[in-house]
Amino acid sequence: MATQVTADARRGVPFLPIAIALQTVTIFLQAVSAGLLLTTSYGETLHSVGARVTYGASMLHLLAAVAAWKPGGGSPRAVLHASGFLVLASVQVVLGIAHVPAVHLPLGVLMFGLSLLALARR
Repeated sequence: MATQVTADARRGVPFLPIAIALQTVTIFLQAVSAGLLLTTSYGETLHSVGARVTYGASMLHLLAAVAAWKPGGGSPRAVLHASGFLVLASVQVVLGIAHVPAVHLPLGVLMFGLSLLALARR
């Protein structure tokens, strides 16, 4: 029986690091598209689409954390961290729509650093 639980826990674990990696990459690509926003005519569209993808990646991160926690017996701390990322992503969207770059840009850098840290911990 203990072998079955261990096998199930191992099977659920890879999805969470993949979700965190996807989130990290999308946040990085948002920084690239922010630069394009300032220099090209298509930058605004690219940044807008990227925002939706990044928000979706944050939701996927939360789903992966819940999936790793519930059946696999993982730590609920991952769910708390993923929830925090989703809140930060929501604040980021609101700040972007309101055109508040003085907070939007540093928050994006913070999110990238935290996401990178979460990825390194996995």
